[in-house]
Amino acid sequence: MSERIESFEEFWPFYVRQHSKRLTRQMHFVGTTVAVGCAALGLLSRRRWLLLAAPVVGYGPAWLSHFLVEKNRPATFSYPTWSLAADFIMWGKMLAGTMDDEVAAVLEVERARAAEVNVRTNMATDGTLN
Repeated sequence: MSERIESFEEFWPFYVRQHSKRLTRQMHFVGTTVAVGCAALGLLSRRRWLLLAAPVVGYGPAWLSHFLVEKNRPATFSYPTWSLAADFIMWGKMLAGTMDDEVAAVLEVERARAAEVNVRTNMATDGTLN
């Protein structure tokens, strides 16, 4: 990705591609669930350390999954706000059982675009593109 993403609508497919492996999504789901629980418990019990721990337990598994499973750089580093929003959207889609279909749809669009570029490149090379 060389150009800066300017809208969440552009960001979402990028985010989904960055989470194409199920284990990555599962690690994000666990991290987000534990972080939300930790933050809620911290607020209810007024234990500040739980509030401080929430980002660590949330981002820890997520970032590990990027480095060890996906072998990519977390989108949070470049797009922190959109990444947080997308993480909760992904979490909700995982609860609903629709995230695997979302990944498949985004990857299919990407494959179709790549095939179109390949056809155009071949046509330009062999002189059939006018």
